[in-house]
This record gives sequence, structure tokens and C-alpha cells, in this order.
Amino acid sequence: MSEPTTLAQVLASLPEEERIILTLHYLRSMSSGEIATMLKVPQRAVDAVISAGKARLSAVLGL
Repeated sequence: MSEPTTLAQVLASLPEEERIILTLHYLRSMSSGEIATMLKVPQRAVDAVISAGKARLSAVLGL
């Protein structure tokens, strides 16, 4: 039987940009607009990462 996967393990396995965006959004409670401004990327790109990340985290963590 495998060990449960933790949020930290899932985040660590993500590419750096995705990890940064998800951390800022979920752990720092920043809006996608704030993140986009901070990282100087389009808000649509941030929204896409958050949406895909939410689905990935839910699937991996069994939420």
C-alpha cells in the first residue's frame, strides 16, 4: 500500500511556474489578476493554470 500523497508533494512535482501560481492563489489568497500583474503574464494564462491545477490537485488528492 502506498503512502498518502500530500499537498506539498503534489506542488513539488509541478513545473515551477504552475507551482508558483497555485501557491500564490491558494496559499496566499491572491486573485488571478494580482498574480498576473506580479508575474507579468496574461490573466487568461493564470486562470488556465489555476483551473487545470485545481482539477489536478483534486484528482491526485482524492478531493
